[in-house]
Amino acid sequence: MRLTPEPLTPAQVVAVARRGERVDVDAAADVAMAPARRVVEEALASADVVYGVTTGFGALADTVVEPAQAAALQHALVRSHAAGMGPLIDDEVVRAMALLRARTLASGHTGARPAVVRALCAMLNAGLRPAVPEHGSLGASGDLAPMAHVAVALTGEGWMRDADGRAAPAAPALAAAGLEPLALEVKDGLSLLNATEGMQALLVLAVVDLGVLADTADVVCALSVEALLGTDRPFAEPLQQLRPHPGQARAAANLRAMLAGSPILASHRHSRHAVQDAYSLRCAPQVHGAARDALDWAAQVRDRELAAAVDNPVVLPDGTVESCGNFHGEPLALVMDLLAIAGCELGAISERRTDRMLDPARSHGLPPFLAPQAGLNSGFMLAQYTAASMVAENRRLAVPASADSIPTSGMQEDHVSMGWSAGIKLRRSIANLTGILAAEALVAAAGLELRAASQGVPPGDRTAAVLARIREDVEPMRSDRFLAADLADVQRLVGSGALFGASGLSARDRQETPGGEER
Repeated sequence: MRLTPEPLTPAQVVAVARRGERVDVDAAADVAMAPARRVVEEALASADVVYGVTTGFGALADTVVEPAQAAALQHALVRSHAAGMGPLIDDEVVRAMALLRARTLASGHTGARPAVVRALCAMLNAGLRPAVPEHGSLGASGDLAPMAHVAVALTGEGWMRDADGRAAPAAPALAAAGLEPLALEVKDGLSLLNATEGMQALLVLAVVDLGVLADTADVVCALSVEALLGTDRPFAEPLQQLRPHPGQARAAANLRAMLAGSPILASHRHSRHAVQDAYSLRCAPQVHGAARDALDWAAQVRDRELAAAVDNPVVLPDGTVESCGNFHGEPLALVMDLLAIAGCELGAISERRTDRMLDPARSHGLPPFLAPQAGLNSGFMLAQYTAASMVAENRRLAVPASADSIPTSGMQEDHVSMGWSAGIKLRRSIANLTGILAAEALVAAAGLELRAASQGVPPGDRTAAVLARIREDVEPMRSDRFLAADLADVQRLVGSGALFGASGLSARDRQETPGGEER
C-alpha cells in the first residue's frame, strides 16, 4: 500500500497489521508535511514559547527549554515516557498503531519531519517488532507510554522483540535490518507520542473480529435451533418489522436463511412443544441484533477517528500553532466499553443454548451431555463449564473502564479516558467469546447428528454445510476423549470466519481479514 495524507481504510490497517503488507510513503506526504514543518522550525528559531517545542511537557509546560536543547528535549521525552510494565501486547496491535501514527504525521498537521514517517514504515517493512508493555496508557494525552515504546525503539534504545518473542535491545535489531537509529529533532518525539493510535488500533481490530463473531453467532444459533427441535416462526419478517432495529432484522434474516427448508423443523412444526421456545432461541435476533447495532456505532466512531489528525500542539492551515485536547480518548473509550458489553451478551446467550442441549430435562430427547453411554462417559459436560467460566469473565470485563479516571501530571491531566484499558479488556473479551461460540458449535454439531440418527431426519442444507465444515477438522465423539483439542480446533474455525463462510450467507461490508488461522 502507499501511505498518503488521506485517511486509511480499515482493510489497509488490517492488511499491514496481520498480513505484513509493505508500506511505501507517497511523495504527497512530503508535500503535505512541509508547511507545518516550516512553522515549527521558524517557531524554534524565533525562540517563541511553544508547548513541546521550547517547553517541557505536562505539568512542566511552564518550563522553558533553550532552542539549542530542542533535539535533546525530544530524546529525553521518549526515554522518560517509555515507562510501561506488564506483558507485551500483540505484534498486530503494535503494527497497526505504528501505521496509524505514520498516517497522522503524514497528514501535515503535526509539524514532524517526513523522516519520522519513513522510519516508522521502514520498521514495519523490515518486520521489526517494538516490545510494548500492556500497562502505561491512561487514554489521554494519547497513548503516551505505548507510543513511547515504539518511538524509543526507533531511536535504537528501548526494546524490540527477538526471534523468541522476548524483549531485547533495539539497536542490534535495527542494525541487522540495515536501518539507522532515528535521530529526533524538534517536535518529532512529541508527535510520535501524543497519539490516540493505540486505542485506534485496538478498535479497528476489534470491530473486524467482533463482526465475524456476530455473523458466526447467527450461524451457530441456527444449528442449536435444529438440535433443540426449536421453531423458526419467531424469526418471520412480519414479526421483525414490528420492531425496526436494523441489527435485529439482519440477525433474523440470517436465521431464516440458515433454517430455510430444514427437514428437522418441518418434522415437528406443529408439535405442542414448539409453541414457544426458550428466550435463548426465540429472542436470539433481539440480542444478536443489539450487538450488531453496537458494532455499527463502533464502526462510525472508527471511521471518524481514522480521518482524524491528533497531536498537541497542532499546526493549523493558517500557520498558527495551537494547543488542544483532541488527544483525549473518550470517544474511543466509550465505544469499546459498549462493544465489551455487546460481546458479553453474545456469549451469555450462546452459553445458555449450549447448556440447554446438554440437559436431558430441556433438550427434547437428547442424551445427557450428548455422551455416548452416559455415565461411563461424560460427553460435553465440561465444555459448558469452560464456556460458563468465560461468560463470567466477560461479565467482569464488561464493567466500563471509561467510567474511571485518575489524575496525573501534578493535576494538569486531571481527567483521563482509560480508553487503552477499555481496548485491552475488549480484546480479551473477544477471545473469550470466540471460545464460547466454539463450545456451542461443537455441542450443536453433536446434537444435530444425534437428532438425525434417532429420528432419521437430516438438518437443512446450510446447517448441514456448517456441520460438514466442523467435521473436516473434528471427528464425532464416539467415546470420551481429550476435549480441549476439539475445542481449540473449532475455536480456530470460529475466529477465522470459516464457519460463517461455510454457511453460504453473505457478510455485510466485510473487506477486512479476521483473526484466526484461516485467512
